Order: sequence, then C-alpha cells, then structure tokens
Amino acid sequence: MSDKNPNSQDKDARPEDQIDTANASGLEEDQSALEDAAVEALNQAEEASAEKELSVEETQAAEIADLKEKLLRAMAETENIRRRSEKEKEDAHNYAITKFARDMLSVSDNLRRALESVPAESREDEAVKTLLTGVEMTDAELISTFGKHKIEPVEAEGQKFDPNFHQAMFEIENPEVEPGTVLQVVQSGYVISGRLLRPALVGVAKGGQKKAVKVDQSA
Repeated sequence: MSDKNPNSQDKDARPEDQIDTANASGLEEDQSALEDAAVEALNQAEEASAEKELSVEETQAAEIADLKEKLLRAMAETENIRRRSEKEKEDAHNYAITKFARDMLSVSDNLRRALESVPAESREDEAVKTLLTGVEMTDAELISTFGKHKIEPVEAEGQKFDPNFHQAMFEIENPEVEPGTVLQVVQSGYVISGRLLRPALVGVAKGGQKKAVKVDQSA
C-alpha cells in the first residue's frame, strides 16, 4: 500500500500543464476584450451611420429649399416680363398714332378758326349758313373721332394753372380771381390716353385776391 498523498498530485503537476492553464485564462480575457471592442466599434458604426443619414436628409432639404427659391424667382421674373410685355403692347396700341393725332389737331384748329372768323352779319346769308353747317359737322365728326381714340381736350379755363397741362402765354390783371387762375385759352390742349399730347396755351391771372384761409374759431 502506497504512502503517497492524493493531494500531492497537484504539487507534482507538470509545468507544461500550469502554462496551458495560464494561456487559457489569458485567451479568455483577450477574447472578452475583443468582444467588447467589437461591440464598441459596432455602436460607433451605427452612430456614424445615423449621423450620415441625418446629414444626407439635411442636405436634401437644403437643396429642395434652394430649388423652391429659384423656382419662385423664375416665376416672379416670368410674371414681370409678362406684365411689361402687356404694358408695352398697350402703350404701342394707345400711343402709336401720337404723331398723326398731333398733326390732326392742327386740322381741328383750322376748322374752328374758320368758324370763328365768319362775321355775325354774314351768318344770315343762306349760302354761308350752308357752308358753316358743313364745317361745323366736319369739326364735330373730327372731335368724335378723337374721342374714339382716347384723344380728349384738357380742361383749362377757370382751372388752377397746371404746368403739366398748361403753357402760360401771358398774364391778365384781374383782382376778382385768385392768382394763377386760367382766364383765357388761346389754343386748346389735348391728352391721349391720359398722356399729354399738346399743352393748352393760356392766359393766367396776375395778382388779384388770394384764397381765403378758414380759421377754426371753435378752439
């Protein structure tokens, strides 16, 4: 019967066995560290992917906003071009006959001068009456044609002098009216579609009474 202690087997274990055990423990630690590193790397990759997706969405949103702004600008520019074209077309239609209309005003002036030049005693003559009737009808038809083409006379007599529509030829002393009042029209003025075609040649009041200023006495 042997006197050896069973526990003595651990003490008598070979060095190679002890090294294997140490290596196995080290491998387990290395494997755990690798797993932790892998999990961390995976988390970082997921975060990076999420940030990348967010960045792509933001970029796409910015591009869409930029395209919308460009579209709105293009639409506004197109609308402006359309309005300008319509305005130019309307102006061309309204003012294309400006030069012709200005020349025709001289014809109207001559007809009116012819009517005014006939003495009152001559108007009783039948032949003269017939001639005057024809001239008056011609002048009336011409004025009617002017109206059809938006050619209208400028209001002058009794109005406040307006340098945009009136041209002062002389001054008239009249203490009964306010200074700057048009008292006499030498030649009628006309506008075409609201634009001055020819200014009215007028005589303007000089001096005279000033416009009364109302004073509020209730204060």
